[in-house]
Amino acid sequence: MSTRIAFLKGHGTENDFVIVPDPENAIDLSPAAVAALCDRRAGIGGDGVLHVVRSAAHPDAAGMAAEAEWFMDYRNGDGSVAEMCGNGVRVFARYLQHAGYATEGDLAVATRGGVKAVHIAKDGDITVRMGRARLPGGDVTVSVGGRSWPARNVDMGNPHAVAFVDDLAHAGDLLSPPPFSPATAYPDGVNVEFVVDRGPRHVALRVHERGAGETRSCGTGACAVAVAAARRDGADPAGTGTPVTYTVDVPGGRLVITELPDGEIEMTGPAVLVAEGTVDRDLLAGAVG
Repeated sequence: MSTRIAFLKGHGTENDFVIVPDPENAIDLSPAAVAALCDRRAGIGGDGVLHVVRSAAHPDAAGMAAEAEWFMDYRNGDGSVAEMCGNGVRVFARYLQHAGYATEGDLAVATRGGVKAVHIAKDGDITVRMGRARLPGGDVTVSVGGRSWPARNVDMGNPHAVAFVDDLAHAGDLLSPPPFSPATAYPDGVNVEFVVDRGPRHVALRVHERGAGETRSCGTGACAVAVAAARRDGADPAGTGTPVTYTVDVPGGRLVITELPDGEIEMTGPAVLVAEGTVDRDLLAGAVG
């Protein structure tokens, strides 16, 4: 068995990932191994791991193999499994292009949140059809310090609580998950977005991602924010038949989110590969099989 594992490093609006190519699902990435890879001082460093596996080779994706050859086995930086990562899908697609598994044009990627349609444009940006947002009912509140705000519950295949605030500094340091109530609203935790207006259909956010802390960007979070902002602003493409587009500034850059009349949401933004190499299995302290 090789003592080294190939990896790449990439980011989408500075939401960064360790990419582990493993077409036949031969590497057992335990939660401890993922956390070791994502450690910014003792490992490579990243908000999460993109484990690149052929859908047919992974039990969580075999049922999607007829629709998508490749499965994004995404893990949060703490090793926990996540349903989806919007910035991650773009970086995943960029890797497939880099490796010769995909070209400019359309591509299908399997995720735990379903099969995602991806378009790699000639100008370098990548668009992902993120699926439809669900808007569960019930009041939700998020808090930081002595402040509390009502939050919109938006499900993008993973859960989000979107709070509109007067100043992004009100989110505090976001080192720990912002408390929310009722506790039953998010039994598996939640991504919390704090949002301010920048102009007409233009907002900015900070986000605490469950399992990762504050990140420079969150693709599903940007989608959730655009939907929440549209409903707040009285816009619903399903009712009007007209698409609605929001520009969403994140700490690491800018995303453009469009909600279509059929409910599908498209996210467009950059994806960049910055390094590749190998890592010694000893770094992971025996955590990788």
